Amino acid sequence: MSSDVRHPRGRGPSAWTTRRWLRLGVALSLTVLAVLGTLGAWVLGRTTTLSEELVDVRSPALTTAIHLESAVLNQETGIRGYGLTGSKDFVTPYKRGLTEQKTYAANLTELLNGDRARLDDLTAVQDALEQWQERFARPIAAEPPGAPSPLATERAAEGKESFDQVREAMAGQQERLRQDRVRARDDLMATMKVRNWVFGAIGILIVILTAIIFEGLRRGITRPLEQLGADARTIAGGDFDHPITPTGPADLRRLSSEIDFMRRRLVRELAFTEEARLLLDAQTGDLQRSNAELEQFAYVASHDLQEPLRKVSSFTQLLQRRYGGQLDERADQYIEFAVDGANRMQVLINDLLDFSRVGRLHNAQQGVDLDKKLEETLSALSVGIEEAGATITHDPLPTLIADSTQMGMLWQNLIGNAVKFRRPEEAPKVHVTADREGELWRFSVTDNGIGIAPEYAEKVFVIFQRLHTKDAYSGSGIGLAMCKKIVEFHGGTIAVDPHHQDGARITFTLAPEPPEPPGPSTLPEATRAEAELPS
Repeated sequence: MSSDVRHPRGRGPSAWTTRRWLRLGVALSLTVLAVLGTLGAWVLGRTTTLSEELVDVRSPALTTAIHLESAVLNQETGIRGYGLTGSKDFVTPYKRGLTEQKTYAANLTELLNGDRARLDDLTAVQDALEQWQERFARPIAAEPPGAPSPLATERAAEGKESFDQVREAMAGQQERLRQDRVRARDDLMATMKVRNWVFGAIGILIVILTAIIFEGLRRGITRPLEQLGADARTIAGGDFDHPITPTGPADLRRLSSEIDFMRRRLVRELAFTEEARLLLDAQTGDLQRSNAELEQFAYVASHDLQEPLRKVSSFTQLLQRRYGGQLDERADQYIEFAVDGANRMQVLINDLLDFSRVGRLHNAQQGVDLDKKLEETLSALSVGIEEAGATITHDPLPTLIADSTQMGMLWQNLIGNAVKFRRPEEAPKVHVTADREGELWRFSVTDNGIGIAPEYAEKVFVIFQRLHTKDAYSGSGIGLAMCKKIVEFHGGTIAVDPHHQDGARITFTLAPEPPEPPGPSTLPEATRAEAELPS
């Protein structure tokens, strides 16, 4: 990482990353919620305990004490009536009261289990009741029925006093049970209020924590990311000088700094690329002008040389016909050299003219049947093919949008070379293939001639480059260079197959439709002037 990127330093909160802030927020939230949850659980438990005590203990205890009082009153009423009248009907309420007394006393003992004070109250009631029963109730109940009991009259005052003590003990017991119930109810109501406050506080704190977390995420993550996204969109829109301001936690600031570093580096690269593009445009313009001047020179030079060359060729041939054999042998040899040189010079100039026309003068692109065009080429080369005893075969060839004349020149040069560079002891055999390869067509021209060494695979496509002397193989050295120019003009490539043995194989590709050539309006002035020259 370059030193241009600034990373947050230090150990304070400003150096904390998003993960650390989130961990702190989650820890604090969980701590607060745990405390509130514990308090809420305690309040709920306390409310449940008080409610159970009130419902299951205090209220039933008071009710049972009242029932116990009713059972005791039944006993007193029955004994008092039996003592005054001697009627057996009064004994029944007494006996039922005794049974109910035992039941209610047992229930109270069970309900008040563990409450020492209230058990003491029950004991006091039972002691007072036992004293009244022993001194008054049982003796009277044991008297025979049918007549009033003298004992009832005799102990009336004592019985009343003893039963008043029972009443007083039961009244005290019931009052304290009633107070216990009221106190338990008040505690329950107070605890319920506390519970409501606690859960209300929990709800409010949850809302506050949610708001704090939301605001923290918005300020610490969402807003810095939105700002970073807005800056990135501004830069993507073309404003590469727009700076990115680091905001938010340490890791987001570090990310912003790294993106800003990339932006500055991109600005430098774009500036360098723009400078390179301007330099390349200038060099391209110079190269186009240079190429235009060279093509114009080649065209004009070859075009203007044809007329004096024709004169030289015509008069040397006329000199050879008229004075051949009249001069000495050396003179005849000189005249023959002049005629041969003039003829070769004329061939070279014509080839150079054809080479300069490729890509300079654009004929109308049209559908070209390469099968038919190859047959026309073979017809034009029929004399040379027949003299060499060559056999030319080919696969079915496609129809492409191309320059018909240039396609003829392409086949003429490739087939002509395959026939010309043959082995002396073997008749030439040439085969042409065509295969679809993606969006292109790949062609090959294979022969059984002398072949091309791998080290010369590139050199043979350079203009005027020859691998053999003029005496061994005739030619101007322009043929394969012209093929390369034609193929590239039609959007393809051409090369020598280095893996082929026993001869040479030239492979090239052509597009179904060649790229649109530049019109005269887009050519440099020198090139437009060449295009207007007569061919």
